Amino acid sequence: MTSRSRDRVADVRGVVVTHMPEYQVESVVRLGEGLDNLAYEVNGELVVRFSKEPDPARRTALVDHEARVLAAVAGISPLPVPEPAFTVAEQGCLAYRKLPGVPLLDIPRHRRSAHGTSIAVTLGGLLAALHAAPVDRLADLVDTDHRPLAEWRHEAAEDYATVAGQVPAAHRRSVEAFLDTAPPDDGCAPAFSHNDLGIEHVLVDPATWTVTGIIDWSDAALVDPAHDFGLLHRDLGPAATRAAIRGYRTDAHDLAALGERAVFYARCGVFEDLAHGIGTGQGKYVDKSLAAMEWLF
Repeated sequence: MTSRSRDRVADVRGVVVTHMPEYQVESVVRLGEGLDNLAYEVNGELVVRFSKEPDPARRTALVDHEARVLAAVAGISPLPVPEPAFTVAEQGCLAYRKLPGVPLLDIPRHRRSAHGTSIAVTLGGLLAALHAAPVDRLADLVDTDHRPLAEWRHEAAEDYATVAGQVPAAHRRSVEAFLDTAPPDDGCAPAFSHNDLGIEHVLVDPATWTVTGIIDWSDAALVDPAHDFGLLHRDLGPAATRAAIRGYRTDAHDLAALGERAVFYARCGVFEDLAHGIGTGQGKYVDKSLAAMEWLF
């Protein structure tokens, strides 16, 4: 263990002892690192997560914001979500009792692929419930993250430039054609959503393949309803995405437009995920990104 890792473990022990003085800390294990957060597991039952945001004021605001979002989401989501045990906003720390299940990302690809469609149906129900929440009641709680699709494509081109050497040669021509093509029409009304519904944030019971919870709501916002469907498309594939969308709208035109934008977001997002996996040495992100290119390009 490096000195930095030891310091972080000490930080975890310190915040738990301070805020849960009667709780006996017996073990601290690093759970993983995403784009925004670093998470640890205490005694196999408590998750202690630290924001990677370097600016102290913004870090404090992000943690306070997520705690309030979780309180609101608990009354909307048909699936379990974390309930904060305590926060230490100035340290970017949020702690919550561990939900049952394991991240879908941690299950071997061949196993999760066999159950992707049934899982996607459940996640489609989650998104339907979130997107039906009254926007006016949530507008003061979350930001609006509804950028032009041309901006998404521009960022995807920048991400692709950093990882192009890792993209299989067979896909590069299709990737570059996509990056040169005009994006879909982005005229849609924003809705409340998780806004980062990748499979690393979906917990499942690997014995029954039921979804047991949804974690990491730090990016929740008013967004294009297609965005989270795009992450399902990126991580679970076309058949799963069709299953998730099938009962979402009754208007065929809405369904077609939603699906088109979902594919667009999936294609844009795969390069960021690949860059994250390479940059942090997390092979599971690299593997899932390269596998997704088979259906994305």
